[in-house]
Formats: sequence, C-alpha cells, structure tokens
Amino acid sequence: METEKVYVGIDVSKDTLDLAVHASEQRWRFANSDKGITEALSCLEELCPTLVVLEATGDNEYPLAAALAAAGRPMVVINPRQVRDFARAAGRLAKTDAIDARILAHYAAVMHPESRPLPDTQGQELKAILARRRQMIEMLTAERNRLHSARSKAVKANIQAHIAWLEKEMTHIDDDLGQSIRQTPVWQEKDDLLKSVPGVGPVLSTTVLADLPELGLLNRRQIAALVGVAPFNRDSGHIRGQRAVWGGRAVVRSALYMATLVATRYNPIIRDFYRHLLSAGKPKKLALTACMRKLLTILNAMLKHKTPWHYPISGILQAS
Repeated sequence: METEKVYVGIDVSKDTLDLAVHASEQRWRFANSDKGITEALSCLEELCPTLVVLEATGDNEYPLAAALAAAGRPMVVINPRQVRDFARAAGRLAKTDAIDARILAHYAAVMHPESRPLPDTQGQELKAILARRRQMIEMLTAERNRLHSARSKAVKANIQAHIAWLEKEMTHIDDDLGQSIRQTPVWQEKDDLLKSVPGVGPVLSTTVLADLPELGLLNRRQIAALVGVAPFNRDSGHIRGQRAVWGGRAVVRSALYMATLVATRYNPIIRDFYRHLLSAGKPKKLALTACMRKLLTILNAMLKHKTPWHYPISGILQAS
C-alpha cells in the first residue's frame, strides 16, 4: 500500500515556530532558537513529511530553512501573498500563528509547490550586503534631494559632508560584494557568464546570485513568472482583458529593469528587439517589459548551458 503523505506547515515568527500537520489535530510550538530548531527537526524526523512549507518572514525563516536543507528535508519557502490569497479562497479569514501553520500545511497538500534551492550561508551574506547597499542608495537619493532644496549654508555643508561619507561607504560595500563573489568559485563562474552580456553589470549580477538562485534551473516561462515579468491573462467569458505582469521578486525586477534600459542601447539583440516592438506600434512600457523578459530568458539559458555571451546568440539559447 502507498504510504500516506504528510504535509507540514511551519509559521515562523521572530520568537516562535508553530508547526502543524495537514488533516490532523497535531501541532507543536518551539522557540525560534538553536535549541527550538533542533527540537523541531526531531519532531519532523518522526513525522517524515513529504513536504514542509514555510512563509517568508523577513529573514526570520533562514535559520530554520538552512537547518531543514542540511537535514535533507524537502521544503519550500512561500511568498506570504500567495498564502494569504489561498487562505481567503479557502474561507480562512482569521489569523493567528497556529491558524497560519495549518493554512501552510493545507497549501502544501493542495498546491504541491516545487521545492527550490535556497541561498547558502554565503548567499545570505551576499543578500545582506545587497540589502544594505540598497538602503545606502536610498539615503544618498534622499540627501541629494535635501541638498537641492536646502537654503541654509550650514545645512548644505552638513548634507554635503554626509553625502561624501555615504559615497565612501558605497565604495566599501561594492568592494565587499566583489570579494564575496571572488571567494566562491561557482559564483565567480556565474558572475563571469552574466557580466559577459552587454547591459549586465555588477548590480544585476550580484542581485541575481543572491536573490534568484533558481536562474538556470527553470524553463523560460517559470523564471519569467518567478521574477514577475510574465504576462497573465485577464479574461472572463467573452471578455478578453489586457494581459498584465504582476507579482514576482521586486528586488530582482528592479535591477533587471535598469540593466534592460542599458541593453536597449548597447546590446544588439535587445536593441533590435526593442526597436522592432516600437516600430510595430507597441507602447514603450510594454516594449521595455518584453525586453526585460527576453534578457532574463537569455541569462537563464546561459547559466543552464554554461555558455558565455556571443553575438549572434545560438539557437539553443533562444529556445531555452
């Protein structure tokens, strides 16, 4: 007889881990600490789950996710919005940690999400550096805006000094990013492949390495949907709505957008594709989104086949 499949949901908060089993009254609570994670792993060893689903909670899930991956437990970290949409569709409007854990287990049993690789320890470090870099850029932008509107000489001098300090710190952060990549041979190989593409610079490359470990492992439709550049139908009955892109990983999409802007000028494939769409009467925003998807498809195929950029690109890269 086929062994009954066990689906487990774990709601992660800063202090606790709530664990629930689908179609069962079993549930446990552990501390979100090294000791609590060890106890949770012991519990899962007895359950022997088919799949464990966690919800992304601002990096609070990383210690548990890393422990599950090291223990060889099949697991996946889910976007919170997907889980809330699923809960509303199932009529579950109440929200507590215990209820959330049950919803996650139910989601695992019904949707069977595919387990995907998580960034390793170095990947988490790189992601943290990137997050700090984005914060520094936001601070720089805010200070430059304040400098433009400042009237007091003393205030202007203070803002200029802060801008100089922030620019110096940005240089240090960029050095840390480069060092993190150089210390990992696999990353160095991927970084070299990605940056061989005209329009792809260190920002997109490091963002992809940290926030899109699935690149090169999925097909072109899956990776486009994951990033949020795949158009979705909006049809109902005889009504045919305009297709639109939404969702996905905003951090990756933002870096991809800036790289695509450069590629429409300096990458012959993307440039010609962009001009073709514009000449066909497509709006610039739609044309740019299509170019983002095409650039992402090329990058995905290059990592999949470990093939550096070459113009014209081969048929195997275009078809992947």
